[in-house]
Amino acid sequence: MAPELDDAELGRVRRQLSGPQLQGQLDLSAGLVEQVLRDAGRDWDRRTHRLAVLAQVASPALARVWRRQRPQEADALVLHAWVDVAQARLAGALEDPQGTVDRCRRAAEMRPDDPAPWVALLAVHRLLRRPEQEMYPLCREIGARDAWNRVAHLEMLRYLSPEECGSHGQVLDFVAAVRDAAPPGSPVAGLELAMLTDRYRAALAAGGVTSLGARRRWAMPDAEAALARAVADWPEPGFLRHAAGLSDLNVLAYALGQAGRIGEAAGVFGALDGVVTIWPWGLDGDAVQQFAFWQDQALVE
Repeated sequence: MAPELDDAELGRVRRQLSGPQLQGQLDLSAGLVEQVLRDAGRDWDRRTHRLAVLAQVASPALARVWRRQRPQEADALVLHAWVDVAQARLAGALEDPQGTVDRCRRAAEMRPDDPAPWVALLAVHRLLRRPEQEMYPLCREIGARDAWNRVAHLEMLRYLSPEECGSHGQVLDFVAAVRDAAPPGSPVAGLELAMLTDRYRAALAAGGVTSLGARRRWAMPDAEAALARAVADWPEPGFLRHAAGLSDLNVLAYALGQAGRIGEAAGVFGALDGVVTIWPWGLDGDAVQQFAFWQDQALVE
């Protein structure tokens, strides 16, 4: 399990944050977080990936310490907002919605070219189940700064789902529009497979006849075409260049197994080189064990 994927610099910081943090360690950790975000420069894809990973392990205490250290540092505000969102997903609700919104807005004013405050604000609005007319202006702000922001597109994918605030039709329209417009190998390359995996899991969770027919979803023309496109290109060295490319390859390997096409997954597992993501492997038990099981099946095939 390596949430940082192949970002070694991020991995060193993540491991530092994962242990107990006393006051002196919090001060040190804040400096490490500041440096790893600064090193990403204007690579918005890399910065967004680093924020997403750091928010999962950074404590609210660390976010507060960094903000006290650097009251005029936009990244400190951004990280605090992302930590608020991560904590809310664990707790089920934002502790201080207006405070989080204010942090996003202030960070956006301080760094007007950075999409990260707007991505955090989009996530906050999704948590609050805000109406669509409030979501799309945020999408436009993000798109003006980072047209193919992976995290933002995944937020909208889940927001538009029938389980949240939308419908199957809205999800299909959204994914089709992105697929037709995005360049090959972009950070949103995995959006369609994420949608198909979500629909497959929803069918399994429904139980009854719906769950019995869940695997047949992978034999539908749209699913077969999506898998064929991904298998043809994604495992090739240098094709997926975005920071979370290995996450998308994990989804592809999982989908091939569920679709009964495990023989096509050997090259995907080879490209992954043992890097496991919690989603989607953790949906069926221990993520590492599930990954190892399907990798062995692919090698046997």
